[in-house]
Amino acid sequence: METFAKLFERFLVFVYHGFDRIVIQGYLPLLTRPEHIVHFFRDVHGLYPITPQVLAKRTLEYRGWVEGYARNHKIPILNAPKGASKEDLVRPHLQRRERHGQHGVYCIFTSMEMGSTFSSKMPKFPTDDPNYRIIRRVPSRFLHYYFYLRDPVIGPLAICVGTYLPFQTTYYLNGHNFIEIELRRQGVAFRKHDNAFLATADPEALQAAADRLSADIIEKRLNSCSWLLTPKFSEKDRKAVNLRRDYSINQIEYCRNFIFKRHFPIHKIFEHSCEMGLFRLAADKVAYIFGVRVTKRLRGKLYSVLEKLDHGHHLLRIYCKNLVGRM
Repeated sequence: METFAKLFERFLVFVYHGFDRIVIQGYLPLLTRPEHIVHFFRDVHGLYPITPQVLAKRTLEYRGWVEGYARNHKIPILNAPKGASKEDLVRPHLQRRERHGQHGVYCIFTSMEMGSTFSSKMPKFPTDDPNYRIIRRVPSRFLHYYFYLRDPVIGPLAICVGTYLPFQTTYYLNGHNFIEIELRRQGVAFRKHDNAFLATADPEALQAAADRLSADIIEKRLNSCSWLLTPKFSEKDRKAVNLRRDYSINQIEYCRNFIFKRHFPIHKIFEHSCEMGLFRLAADKVAYIFGVRVTKRLRGKLYSVLEKLDHGHHLLRIYCKNLVGRM
């Protein structure tokens, strides 16, 4: 990349790099296994047998809270239409918040999606305990809430919360939004279009802002949002079970952006780089990049392909098992 910047230095305005799209999974470690659920309901709350109605009670309470929260704060709850972009639908609500300098939740979407939850079933054969139930973690289709909010530190983000135990949560955020807030706070002029900075009065300040985004900052903001929007637990619950929330990275994109003075060099450079990638990234090279061994037992795709989505826009995809790299 440094060589590329030197070769095309006379065509470039500035270069910056940083985190782009980030998807994080949030979960309660001590409510993720069947034995955790048994302990929580039987030992902590004295609810036995653990029937489907006992499991569903938490879901109904949370859904009632969300509806009340939306009603009290005049937040619209919308159904996610099939095939439509949620980001496009919530953009007017976000722009309204930005004009008034307001933070917090501005829109909620409901969506029926697959997720992991717990089932309670009677055993197939009689047991000594007539109240015994088989608690299993199973995939199921159920209601999810998408909370769209504007955070004062990391900017616009979306939080998807499953309405059934274990209330798994997914967070969608973007590093460019954090950079934008940092530059505004410092009074640095810039021009941003969609997901890229096209101009700035201080490229070094832009890069410094991108470098400031850290795991500690993200964790603090996600903890704050989770405390507000995820299902609530009483003090008794928290004393009996350590209901801390842990996070893991689901997807992360790191970008290096080259801002050109003119458009004409870009397409030729990109086309040539895609062609080189297609010819050079053979199956053995793809396997080496992703760190796998090519054997007869290897399942999934293992190749690179150059796609033309529309005129002038090319896409190079690299497949390895269930992993995909793209340029």
